[in-house]
Amino acid sequence: MRSAVAHRIRPRALAGCAVAVAVLAGTSACSTASSDTSDGSASGKGASGKVIQIVAAENFWGSIAQQLGGSHVHVKSIIDNPAADGRAVATARYTIVNGIGYDAWADKLLSANPGGDRAELKIGDLVGLRPGGNPHRWYAPADVHKVIEKITADYKKIAPADAAYFDARKKAFEATTLAPYSRLVSDIKPTYTGTPVGASESIVTPLAQGLGLKMATPESFLDAISEGTDPTAKDKTAIDQQIKNKKIKIYVYNSQNSTPDVRAQVTEAKAAGIPVATVTETLTPAGASFQDWQVRQLKGIRKALAEATGKK
Repeated sequence: MRSAVAHRIRPRALAGCAVAVAVLAGTSACSTASSDTSDGSASGKGASGKVIQIVAAENFWGSIAQQLGGSHVHVKSIIDNPAADGRAVATARYTIVNGIGYDAWADKLLSANPGGDRAELKIGDLVGLRPGGNPHRWYAPADVHKVIEKITADYKKIAPADAAYFDARKKAFEATTLAPYSRLVSDIKPTYTGTPVGASESIVTPLAQGLGLKMATPESFLDAISEGTDPTAKDKTAIDQQIKNKKIKIYVYNSQNSTPDVRAQVTEAKAAGIPVATVTETLTPAGASFQDWQVRQLKGIRKALAEATGKK
């Protein structure tokens, strides 16, 4: 398991700790960075008279869930203290997990802390992907909008008396709050469609697809870095040649998972005059909103593309 200081502990790396998370109290050996994504108004109550208690396995989904629910929900994101989070899951009315093999530890935690009337959203099931598919759906703009639709629909089922409130929250979120994100996606795609790009891992692939960019990096390399396994010499040589011969216009890497191979490629790209952009796997900083985090990264990618192609 990677150091929590040097690298964010990736959820799939916690599979071996899942049982411990479910049964241990007072230990943080298998915990991840935690954030409470309340918007500061979660003490309010809707017509139903209750605040919906929600647990999200990942803070990027938790940020969206809190903003869609406003004062009528309270969202706790990411496993922190095993005992406290076990209790939070047991009393949660609604849970959100990514699925697709990304957070199997969350499934075990849910099973160990059953809730009789708990509604559950698994993003993988929503978008029709099983383990083995690319799990990084928060980087797929179309899937983000599917999640927004589903969360709002689920809120309305849980608290039908507050349906109008949730509809209004969704409308404002999509039309105003998320508008800069949507505009950047809409602006980048027609301008740079088909532009070949390189990347450090598969987290970038759904975003490249959503932006119409052509991913040139071998999929086997992207998957190896994402899964924490050693990439092949063949793949590394292929990427070196892509950079040397400028077969890619920009290089995008996950700065939260900067392995020696990735650092070497970043250095090579910069030396070759290929613009480099960064993304992160989770909200950066931890308390950022989903949209602010994504907008900052999209602006960085757009800047790199403009520098590489001369298009603006």
